[in-house]
Amino acid sequence: MDTRRLRLLRGFYENELKNRFLFYWLPRCEDTEHGGFVNCFTNDGKTLVSRDKYCWSQGRFVWMFAKLASLSAPIFSKAERAEFLRLSRQGAAFLMRHALLPGEPLRCAFLLEADGTPKYAAGCDALDASIYADCFVAAGVGKYAEVADDPDAYRFAKDLYESILDRIRTGSFHTLPYPLNPAYRAHGVPMILENVAAELYGAAGKFDPAYCEVLKEQLVGFTGDILQNFTDEDAHIREIICADGTKLNKLLGRHINPGHSIENVWFMLDSVALTEKAEWKPQIYRIAKAALQTGWDAPYGGILHFAGLCGGKPEGDNTGLEQEPMSRQLADWGGKLWWVHSEALYTTLRCYLETGDEAFWQWHTRVFDYAYATFPQTDAEVREWVQIRDRDGAPMNKVVALPVKDPYHVIRTLALLLELLYQEENEPC
Repeated sequence: MDTRRLRLLRGFYENELKNRFLFYWLPRCEDTEHGGFVNCFTNDGKTLVSRDKYCWSQGRFVWMFAKLASLSAPIFSKAERAEFLRLSRQGAAFLMRHALLPGEPLRCAFLLEADGTPKYAAGCDALDASIYADCFVAAGVGKYAEVADDPDAYRFAKDLYESILDRIRTGSFHTLPYPLNPAYRAHGVPMILENVAAELYGAAGKFDPAYCEVLKEQLVGFTGDILQNFTDEDAHIREIICADGTKLNKLLGRHINPGHSIENVWFMLDSVALTEKAEWKPQIYRIAKAALQTGWDAPYGGILHFAGLCGGKPEGDNTGLEQEPMSRQLADWGGKLWWVHSEALYTTLRCYLETGDEAFWQWHTRVFDYAYATFPQTDAEVREWVQIRDRDGAPMNKVVALPVKDPYHVIRTLALLLELLYQEENEPC
């Protein structure tokens, strides 16, 4: 990539972060009365419909502001970084006060009232309805601990993480909004554990260096599981496999979630960087290309929510599995989601800069053109992105997974893109 093109792209993404996303979220996301953050806005971003707090999103906000406070790209002033750290601190304090349910094992409430009181999510009889929420809390508080040099926050994050691992080993956990029969395994579990372990690694290096070796061993296990058990001969990551690690030859096991695969590519590359498993890289780059090629919607453009193994609509026999919640999710296979395209922007540019393969640059350009023609809110008073579109790009008045508007994926992408671009510009020739 020539210097001029690099600088133009860097300037564009810096403007997106500062003048689109942070313009929208600050100061409106902070709950100055109770702590934590509010984000139950309508998809168009114009109306706050609830002050409920999903720990899933609360942990993401804590991570996001800690990341901005410590961003290696020199785009924020000292005062701005201090404000980001303050926001992360108050969010972490809210979670450390309210997120954990009484008793053992350590586990997080899925949903809280505005003041932090746990409440049941609609249609769910468990307060700890999703271990994914626990993972985002552990990653967020762990990142805050690293940036703020806070050993108490690190202990909280580490203890929660170890409880997550114990519950996954024993099968005593829930995965709302996508519960799954214990006869099967979901790619999302080892995938998110990869990310949490990598996030805790930085804090462990400050407070608990011996634990870094434990995290590295676990990363080898998580990434190896995905590459060996979930990935097929065509480099597709199957979203669902049988509990014994074999492939499921039903519709439920014969589809991909392109966005998950694309996001997981950079999680695995982070894992490689920490574990020095460079021999995994060719397979990981192949997974990226397979997800992009199979997930791309040739008639309309953009990346599909779900795709069959040959692209397009997931198809196949699903006898006996029709009522599995993940099977029902496949009915929305053609939707175009903001987070999928956001993750693809980072993964494609990172793969291009690591390999020099022009195919990845072409994918970055293709995803960029579609994303910026489809998702940005045109209302100058909002500016944020619309989160979901129909297959043909028409707006859809709905939310995805949780009834929230969540900036995590795009702000994380923009932060990582800017670090990547500044690093690339400053690399010696």
